[in-house]
Amino acid sequence: MARRMRKWNEAMFRRYICEGRGQGAGAGYKPWLTVQDFPSHGMVSRVKGQTTGRTYHLMSNNETNLFYLLDWSDDVLDIREQYPLLDLSEVINLAELAKIKYPYDNQSGFPYVMTSDFYLETTDGIVVIAVKPASELKKSRVLEKLEIERRYWASKGIRWELITEKEINRTKSRNIEWLSQANDLAGFGLCEELQEKCLDFFLGMLHGSTNRSLNGLFVDVERRFGLCSGTGINIFKHLVFAKKIRVDVSKPLDFSVLAHEPDIFAT
Repeated sequence: MARRMRKWNEAMFRRYICEGRGQGAGAGYKPWLTVQDFPSHGMVSRVKGQTTGRTYHLMSNNETNLFYLLDWSDDVLDIREQYPLLDLSEVINLAELAKIKYPYDNQSGFPYVMTSDFYLETTDGIVVIAVKPASELKKSRVLEKLEIERRYWASKGIRWELITEKEINRTKSRNIEWLSQANDLAGFGLCEELQEKCLDFFLGMLHGSTNRSLNGLFVDVERRFGLCSGTGINIFKHLVFAKKIRVDVSKPLDFSVLAHEPDIFAT
């Protein structure tokens, strides 16, 4: 949902529309709200996604944690964050029918644009998600705004879900975030040709090994190509993030296990 902004009026609304906010899809989508709109909000973050390749604007730790899970899923085709409910007359009418006060700016009297945290295109259709801390659900005004949002998407025949931190696997989210740090191996000094050789060598060792731990394989690839210490684990991270190695990221990762043992690997 939209947070209160320092200044909001019809001119700002029209400016946002002209900027293309809340419009587009895939790599061309522009969120209605960006982290620059909330410079003092300590929990905002910008994250490069792999689903579309663009940078996402996330307004809370819960949004960021959930984003990593959504971006990792093979069932999610597009993610649009801070998605606006732009048909103001319809949204306001739904609020009035529900006898809920719609949010207006106190100074200008212009209605705020409510937003949904995530608008997803999935292999099973459109899904819209609202993300809230569980503690916030005790507040009547929060529930009222969520009800407006729920009714809006119901009127469109679109599935809407409410998610709190209780439904987010933080271990999985943090594992994915950690793996994403090795998405670009060029940042570790590996040219494209050397990357290909290292990746092929590591995969060959992984599939052919019977008595080496993953830690051992990290050292093997470093010695084979004269790499700096720590590069081996980044090669592994890169392969897992690219899903060329299937790992159960919902569990803590243990690199002391033998490379052929199935515990760490997803089925």
